[in-house]
Parts: sequence; structure tokens; C-alpha cells
Amino acid sequence: MNGTVYKSTGSWYTVKSNEGNFYECRIKGKFRTQGIKSTNPVAVGDHVSFELETIGDETIGIISKIGNRKNYIVRKSVKLSKQTHIIASNLDQVFLLVTLNNPPTFTSFIDRFLVTAEAYEIPVVLLFNKMDVYQEEERFEVDYLMDLYKKIGYKCIKIEAKQGKNVDLVKEIMKGKTSMFAGHSGVGKSTLVNALEPGMQLKTAEISEQHMQGQHTTTFAEMYDLSFDARIIDTPGIKGFGIVDMDKHEIGDYFPEFFALKSECKFNNCLHLDEPKCAVKKALENNEIAASRYRSYVQMLTGEEDNPYRER
Repeated sequence: MNGTVYKSTGSWYTVKSNEGNFYECRIKGKFRTQGIKSTNPVAVGDHVSFELETIGDETIGIISKIGNRKNYIVRKSVKLSKQTHIIASNLDQVFLLVTLNNPPTFTSFIDRFLVTAEAYEIPVVLLFNKMDVYQEEERFEVDYLMDLYKKIGYKCIKIEAKQGKNVDLVKEIMKGKTSMFAGHSGVGKSTLVNALEPGMQLKTAEISEQHMQGQHTTTFAEMYDLSFDARIIDTPGIKGFGIVDMDKHEIGDYFPEFFALKSECKFNNCLHLDEPKCAVKKALENNEIAASRYRSYVQMLTGEEDNPYRER
């Protein structure tokens, strides 16, 4: 039988068969998938082959094969720093929810997320949430950020998840696709999902006043079918989202505006740091590239990207 993994708890996997039935499954033996050093061999979104086995009065599925992934998204494993944890696979798009405060989402985090998504060929839509609670100055900042990312080529939408404003725009983009919502705990992921599909009632995070960065409400990734022909993958807070197994000469290629200028640099292996006649540095001096983007790039290059709460 063939199906798609809808939930993973580390040892058990809920698989929806191509016929539409759900089965609780385990893995047969050890898997080495595409040479990825991963703490979890099977991820939500994986297409798998499985056989049913009856033990006593219980029927379980045994996963024997994982299909090729068109993409996947990872975070660093907490316990084993050299390994990664695959959050989800076979995504059509990721919505990154951004809030200016309660909790703050800094450009260093946005940029690192975008770079990782570019590396794994996953389209990203930026959703600027909680527009209803911002003062005028903060609204100007959102406009500035949206302008910055739109120029690079990213789709940006202002939303008010609690009030339901522009939720229909999000719904339209989701139809017929598998999407993931990402962002720090407390940015309104669950609130948005509840606005999209009121019957779902996912747990919404209460903001922690102590840390101002929300509490984790989801432990494991899980996929849900929505009533308007869409699927979403609900994920744990991904504070540890990092650049994984990326050569320093590759990082600039995942900044679209840097990549567009790469051929104009004097050296074809230019790192856009201190090299002479660097087109990226020249564009930065001419304000054609955002200073925040360049700063994020340097942080990633020098390995200083581990603190997502650094500076906006």
C-alpha cells in the first residue's frame, strides 16, 4: 500500500493511504534516506510504501520504503549538533509569520529562514501578522520590510489573524497545495489556522511575558486536510532553525539579489567581504541592497547566526 505520512511521534507514524484511510505505522529496520544525517528517518509529508500486519486484535502498518522527496525543511537537532531533524517534506510552500513585537521577529531570522528555504527549493510567502495592534511608526516599519522583500521577489501579505483580515487571500494561495506555517512561538500560527478552518481549534500559544517569545504549544509536526482542498503541516516552534551543511561559497547564491550580481564580481569565487571590485559591496554602497540583508549574510558566513533574537 502507498500513502502519505500525516503525523510523526518519533516511533509511530500516522499514514493516510491513497484510498483515504489512516493507519498507525512503524518502521521496518533502519533507513538511510538520500545520505541525510537525520535524527528522524521518516518525516511528515513523506510518501511511503507500507504493508499491514495483524498482531493479536491490532492491525498496524509496517513502512518498508520512503519515496524520493522533492524537498524538505530541517532544523538543527538539539541533542546531536551534527545531525539535523527533518521537520517536513514535499512542501509546495511555506508561510513565514512575522511580528514586530510580542514576539519580535528580527530580519536576521527572516533572512536565515529564506536562505534555508531557497536552498531546499521551497517557495516562501511572508505574512505580516497582528497589523491591528501596531502604532503608526510600526506600520511604517512593516511597509519598509514588505517593500524590501517584495523587491527581492518574495510575496508579502499583511494580515490580522484574530480579526480574519486578508485570511481569504491566504486561503486562495493554499488551495490544492501542501503548506507549512512557520515563525516563532506566539506569532499567531495557530490563530491563523483556526481562522482558515474554524472547526480545527489548534492550541493557540499564550505569550510568555517573562520571555516575550511565546510558549511552545506543538511538540510534533502534523499534517491536516482542510475543507477547501488544502493541506497544512503544523510544526513545533523552530527557534533552532539553522544553516545546515551549507558551504560558505553557496550562501550568497541563496540571496537572490546577491546571486543576480555574482557574475559582475571580479572574482568568480567572491565572498562579497573584502575582495576588490565586488558588485555586491558596490550595490550595498549605492543602497541597492538592504544593509540588513548584507548583515544577515555576514552573520551566516561567520557562523554568528545562532541567536535569532539578535538585532533587527
